[in-house]
Amino acid sequence: MRKFEKISFEQFKKDIADDINLYESYSLPKRETMHAAAYDFFALFDYTLKPGEIKKIPTGIKVIMEEDDALLLLDRSSMGFNYNVRMCNQVGVIDADYYNNSSNEGHMWIKIQNEGKDDYVVKKGDGMCQGMFIKYLKVDDEDSEFKERVSDY
Repeated sequence: MRKFEKISFEQFKKDIADDINLYESYSLPKRETMHAAAYDFFALFDYTLKPGEIKKIPTGIKVIMEEDDALLLLDRSSMGFNYNVRMCNQVGVIDADYYNNSSNEGHMWIKIQNEGKDDYVVKKGDGMCQGMFIKYLKVDDEDSEFKERVSDY
């Protein structure tokens, strides 16, 4: 199963705001066209990124997926092409065991930087990044001793 969910309101209050109206107003990621490869993530609120500025932006979203899936968080093409704005890590890799982790429920964030010359203005509901599911492979002789997931955020 692959499914986007909102983080709980309790997590939303910790990470974003104690605002039930804002919580209820934002949308889950979706594909805009039938053949779109990626799901658009939408801004929860208005923000402006000044030239040279970096901001960490919450999505309010967590994702459940199959154990051999990953979700890639990617720039929207127009961000870099039109505005010279990009995600600081270029590609975010969300692992299946990030879902409901103990430190933040698996809440996904993006961190973006404006390397352009003009303000980058995003309005609530605008697309701010995109997510693409992929299957990945593992080696046959992998060591089976693994650590427990700890959030990096």
